[in-house]
Amino acid sequence: MSAAPEPSPNPGTWYQELGADATASTFWQMFETLGAMLSVKSIAQGRYVQASEGLDRLFERSESSLVGSSDGDLMRPDEAAAMRRVELQVLQSRSVSVSEHRLELSGRRREFTLVRAPLGPQHVMAAWLERTQERQREMHLQRALAQIEQHQTEIENLRRQAQAGSGRDETTGLQQRGPFDELLQREMDLSTREHREFALVLIALDLPSALMGDEHAPARQRLIEAIGRLLRSNTRAMDAACRIGDPYFAVLLSGVGLATAHARMEQLRRQCNQQIVALNGQDLGLSVSMGIASFPHTAADHGALLGASQEALAQAQRRGGNQIVLAAIPFGA
Repeated sequence: MSAAPEPSPNPGTWYQELGADATASTFWQMFETLGAMLSVKSIAQGRYVQASEGLDRLFERSESSLVGSSDGDLMRPDEAAAMRRVELQVLQSRSVSVSEHRLELSGRRREFTLVRAPLGPQHVMAAWLERTQERQREMHLQRALAQIEQHQTEIENLRRQAQAGSGRDETTGLQQRGPFDELLQREMDLSTREHREFALVLIALDLPSALMGDEHAPARQRLIEAIGRLLRSNTRAMDAACRIGDPYFAVLLSGVGLATAHARMEQLRRQCNQQIVALNGQDLGLSVSMGIASFPHTAADHGALLGASQEALAQAQRRGGNQIVLAAIPFGA
């Protein structure tokens, strides 16, 4: 049976004993206001000499203070030993320490982050931050992302099976470069005969440097698959979308000008930002840059149209990505 707690000392006594001034008391109140539970422990005695009201409630000591108790009175032996090890390290190193602790309280597993600092030669102050709900939310998020990842994988597998032998790009389900170039030339001929316009959009996946190595090829493929899904669902039957390289895409928007093309692609850009692309329980994040040119206002031939959209895309990338740039319309040509 553990020893009975020693009588509680005057809560303010330890400040004077340690030579601290009223600033310590002010910091104590500030931390409590922010929701942190605070304690000061005498390492020589192994007992708490100060504890905030929140800590009293945590250990169900609302009627009698935690002061005078040891960790052995409050926790399981292995939990108390883990506390003691860190406290001794803090006194020896004379530096601030951050550690994670799991405590079983009233039959419930709870998680805490403790920030400890030496306070004089024999005392350690600790700020207790409960992380139980935060960790539970993280676990729920991990499970949700795993389900999304499984669902996305199943969809891609079914799509590949359905389009086998169709001549489309296997990863995205979009047009391949050769057929797309033919569609683009036919659209230019049709627009010339009927005196109407269309827009060409070049899209680049904004890849962070952390995903550029060969070991991150699965993550890049998952992002490319996601853009393929979004392009397939955001283009009309009269439009065409193509994967022209890694990680570049092109969209032909039939019968629309720059303003309409910008509105539609802005909607797509926002959908990319909101899309959850999961891999190994992590959301990779999806961001794209776009450059839009129109025929015949921006350019009147195939090469000039591609060049104008490429320059607009390059400007979007130079500006940091995740945005759309319209190609300039030349005047007085």
